[in-house]
Amino acid sequence: MTALLALATSLLWGLADFGGGLLTRRIPALTVVVASQVLATVVLACVVLATGAWDEAGPRLGYAVAAGVVGTAAMLCFYQALALGPMGVVSPLGSLGVAVPVGIGLMLGERPGLLQFAGIAVAVLGVILAGGPELRGTSVRRQAITLTLLAAVGFGAVMALIAEAATSISGLFLALLVQRLTNVTVGGTALYVSVRRGGRALPEEGGASVVLSSLPALAFVGLADVAANGTYSLAANSGPVTVAAVLASLYPVVTVLAAFVFLQERLKGIQAAGAGLALVGTILLATR
Repeated sequence: MTALLALATSLLWGLADFGGGLLTRRIPALTVVVASQVLATVVLACVVLATGAWDEAGPRLGYAVAAGVVGTAAMLCFYQALALGPMGVVSPLGSLGVAVPVGIGLMLGERPGLLQFAGIAVAVLGVILAGGPELRGTSVRRQAITLTLLAAVGFGAVMALIAEAATSISGLFLALLVQRLTNVTVGGTALYVSVRRGGRALPEEGGASVVLSSLPALAFVGLADVAANGTYSLAANSGPVTVAAVLASLYPVVTVLAAFVFLQERLKGIQAAGAGLALVGTILLATR
């Protein structure tokens, strides 16, 4: 069950990143983040009201607030890094955040078997290679590397925090709502500051009409991200965090394959090899 939930997480996160990447070609990235999270928040609020999850309020929601703050900051760092450095360097480095929850799991006493340790190494290497790292002839600004590593640590921290935010399904709904409310607050503030400094909240061509026509896609991105956080929390609480975190971090492979299927983007040899290694790592991690 842990492996299936974690793989569902990677599928959802990968599709959310793919959809978000497409949207940022037409809409400012920060607007995509805020709008998608607002739509997800509305849906989650309805679910919480319908299930009576408010009764689950407690100290654990502090983890959800922290996940919301850290997650938004990590996403902003990641987008800024993409603006400064080549995607072929930034994207693979961003996946190194898996070291955070894996490290926490090991510190808490989890000891995967030999095959699972091999699976962790192979899967992480596969994820990095699947991003198509640009290894030669690429000038990378130090600031881009710094921002990417900060984002990676932030993404990994969110995985660790959301796993601690709830112990029941209804509590998880409430935790995800609190996380999203925090996302919207922090992201909305950043968007306001950006606009005040001369940035754009709407596309140069089409303006608000482009955003309105993209609402279904924005809702998909937001809800896929929420669902991924939910399935990861369930995965991390049903089995070893070291296994759940690595399998959930296969999402860059999903994004690459989605681009190949839907956009006919050709895979580099190194990306195909990375996808293959990720599959091998998945099989090893599922081995008991």
